[in-house]
Amino acid sequence: MHISEGVLNWPVLAGGAAIAALGVYVGLKKLDTARIPQTAIMASAFFVASLIHVPIGPASMHLLLNGLMGIVLGWACIPAILVALVLQALLFQFGGLTVLGVNTIIMAFPALACGLVFQCFPNRSPRQVAGLAFILGSAAVLGSALLAAAALTLSGQAFINAARLLVLAHLPVSGIEGIITAVAASFIYRIKPEILPLRERAHAQNI
Repeated sequence: MHISEGVLNWPVLAGGAAIAALGVYVGLKKLDTARIPQTAIMASAFFVASLIHVPIGPASMHLLLNGLMGIVLGWACIPAILVALVLQALLFQFGGLTVLGVNTIIMAFPALACGLVFQCFPNRSPRQVAGLAFILGSAAVLGSALLAAAALTLSGQAFINAARLLVLAHLPVSGIEGIITAVAASFIYRIKPEILPLRERAHAQNI
């Protein structure tokens, strides 16, 4: 879902950069040093998942795993996604440096929203965790598609059709992402539950 260089107008690029910078600042402030290795692993997973992509007009379609990143990392998903996007732009020319701010918002802010929602539900069973993770994993992709479409639309009427196509193309991807997120979250809950903020909250309530 990378938006390419030379597509967005400067007001959108500048606004995206400012908002992304604020999000990265907050994410770094909230990042516990003990969770840096975990954050690096999730950033690596995001980096690899985005390598296989299908061009769609001025953007592209690929797996994101941003819902899972939001669930596991919370606010730290914003700097983690930024680092992955920088490496993709420098190594593979995916997206670009001038659109880093907008692309970070597109992928990280829906992830953060899903992570915050995930922490609000005191589910106990792996089945409940998997169900919630499926919904949030799907919602994260759709949210990213809508934000990308909004950025394209704000940059000119010529991109309206491309924005619609982008959203439609990510409908099946959202289902796949939901399944992957559900399986991963359920597995983590069973094997190493302390990774999930939801489990920590539920455990604290029992204490």
